[in-house]
Amino acid sequence: MSRPIAIIVAAGQGSRIGGETPKQFRTLLGRRVIEWSLGAFRTHPSKPVIVVVVPQGTAGQHHDLAAKCDYLVEGGQTRSGSVAAGLAAVEATDETPVLIHDAARPGLSQAMISRLLEALDEADAGAPALMVPDALKDVSGPQFQTVDRAPLRRMQTPQVFRYGDIRAAIGAGAEDYVDDLEAVEALGRRVKLVAGEARLGKITYEEDFEMIASLMTGANMLPRMGSGYDVHRFGEGDHVTLCGVRIPHTHGLIGHSDADIGWHALTDAILGAAAMGDIGDHFPPTDPQWEGADSGVFLAHAAKLALEAGFRVSSVDITLICEAPKIKPHREAMRKRTADLLGLELGQVSVKATTTEGLGFEGRRDGMAGQAVAVLVPLAKLD
Repeated sequence: MSRPIAIIVAAGQGSRIGGETPKQFRTLLGRRVIEWSLGAFRTHPSKPVIVVVVPQGTAGQHHDLAAKCDYLVEGGQTRSGSVAAGLAAVEATDETPVLIHDAARPGLSQAMISRLLEALDEADAGAPALMVPDALKDVSGPQFQTVDRAPLRRMQTPQVFRYGDIRAAIGAGAEDYVDDLEAVEALGRRVKLVAGEARLGKITYEEDFEMIASLMTGANMLPRMGSGYDVHRFGEGDHVTLCGVRIPHTHGLIGHSDADIGWHALTDAILGAAAMGDIGDHFPPTDPQWEGADSGVFLAHAAKLALEAGFRVSSVDITLICEAPKIKPHREAMRKRTADLLGLELGQVSVKATTTEGLGFEGRRDGMAGQAVAVLVPLAKLD
């Protein structure tokens, strides 16, 4: 299967909620609402091509979002017009999966993305849906009429389609549909519904911010934290590798791999948070295949194992302990390398350094040490 396409529709003005800033660009739990969904797609194993659709005339105001997606385009006058603009930004085969998501639904989980992509194995389209738990009344007439809620469902996004179908259904976006599924239903396509999630609710009114935040941080969504520590001694060489960055130095660090103490410590921190042992369990120093290996392989593997266990890396903090070389000139490069490898935003990665004021083996310049802390957050469960 080719890389799927993820279209995040963020072109609405949010008139029902009021205020100068549209709801999708307001802050929720320390991040803008749209960034929660953007982060879910960016870190999904399928590595979707991401298209963000922003309000007309505002593309120049969203350079930060443009740096986090593959395409940033301006939407149309209607939601369908905005979806059409997103589709037009990407060339794809008719069979390419397309996920279309409302930016105002920040509770998107990795599991939901996976389940929707799997729905295309059985049908032409898929969507998350929830049962209707409350009694329904038709109050349009003089006498209330009870509505049978058994066959009714509350529809959510993302909704998934094949590129050829949704492109044909939406057309030029002149007609506005209640959701993208309605457009594809008109073509007679088969639709598979998957179990929706309460945390995937849509922010429509002011009070929804608090409700969605509560669902996203409930007791069943508690994070995990792990710590790691690594030491390597100096030996012959002309550089050290720290957090994936090659730094000239009078000595090198001796190790079976590239002796990257920052990423070794972080690998252990992630494995520890996921309760999956340590780096030596997965990459034994006695195994010749890891001789001189790039420690990015270890770090990426730890993050993958955590994801398979139902957790994603949320933030990391690395401390390098040494007298030399100077870390500060290279710190931002280290942060970026680490963020890129883990699929994180730069603000989720901290790298800092300290000395021991001449004490211990670091103070004697016999070697360097690194310690790290990693926070993992669980992926939402489907059942």
